[in-house]
Amino acid sequence: MTGPYDPQPYDVITMGRIGVDLYPLRTGVPLAQVDAFGKFLGGSASNVAVGAARLGRRTAVITRTGRDAFGDYLHQALEEFGVDDRWVTPVPEYPTPVTFCEIFPPDHFPLYFYRQPKAPDLEIREQELDLAAIAGARVFWMTGTGLCAEPSRGATLAALAHRDRRGVTVFDLDWRPMFWADPDTARPYYRRALAHATVAVGNPEECEIATGEREPAAAARALLAAGAELAVVKQGPEGVLALHRDGSRAEVPPVPVTVVNGLGAGDAFGGALCHGLLSGWKLERIMRYANAAGAIVAARLACSTAMPYPDEVEQVLAGGPVPPSPTPPPEPPATAPDSATAWTARPGSAYAAHAPASP
Repeated sequence: MTGPYDPQPYDVITMGRIGVDLYPLRTGVPLAQVDAFGKFLGGSASNVAVGAARLGRRTAVITRTGRDAFGDYLHQALEEFGVDDRWVTPVPEYPTPVTFCEIFPPDHFPLYFYRQPKAPDLEIREQELDLAAIAGARVFWMTGTGLCAEPSRGATLAALAHRDRRGVTVFDLDWRPMFWADPDTARPYYRRALAHATVAVGNPEECEIATGEREPAAAARALLAAGAELAVVKQGPEGVLALHRDGSRAEVPPVPVTVVNGLGAGDAFGGALCHGLLSGWKLERIMRYANAAGAIVAARLACSTAMPYPDEVEQVLAGGPVPPSPTPPPEPPATAPDSATAWTARPGSAYAAHAPASP
């Protein structure tokens, strides 16, 4: 989707992580015993853009991939999802990241990030940013992971400063401890980002990193004091709390579903949050809508392909069941494949040196 530039502002521009999710096609199986995986677009910022696009919003993502087959796949996937990829550029020296998970419903989903020696999405550079487009977007969404290393950190802070709190500027706290030396290293950059954000979104652990407060109401008040106009504290099975600087408050329970994979629920919540804010709804309706979107994805296997369409969210809000995934993953093979690997690296790719030899 890299055609002629359309000067009309985007509804949503996200900035941050992208990669390939390799998810087991069976649940309750340790990774060492999994013999079949589904391949999906992943990365929180990219998933949020997909979630908003599924709800009819014009979206784009700012990120970087490797110059390899997985990078090609991510461009293809973004195009299929209707997310503009004009600001997704290659980094020749680093491979596109992959992420594995284990799926043990209802609440145990260990993640394994392969982002060494460095993820391309941490190579976003300030001089390459389209600052006019960032300033003009109705929603700009950035993440805590983008602050964990240079040059992404400087680029993210520069984007926030240039945007100067225009429109809706969302800070997804997105605390990933494996990307930081320790919480104290992260806190100064979180505080700088919060000073530029109009909306802050996170779970209690993420709020504690950003503000020192973990109890939901105290954390929300601390986020407002740090600069946000709207604080959203996601509490999983306890629902969600939202406080606005104007005094409005919404506290809504979760949508009961049978959880299959909870990993993409927060990203679906984010895409729906953007949609609700852009729609001008009252705070409680936005939270209920975002909760329903998150519940739908929690009841499905994948993240990006599981993002709901508007009619699916409305069905769940009306008390109906979660509809089946619009793009179900392929059935796993009846027996393990004969080969030692489910894929073969193309000659000369960044993965060829590490791929198992063909039988």
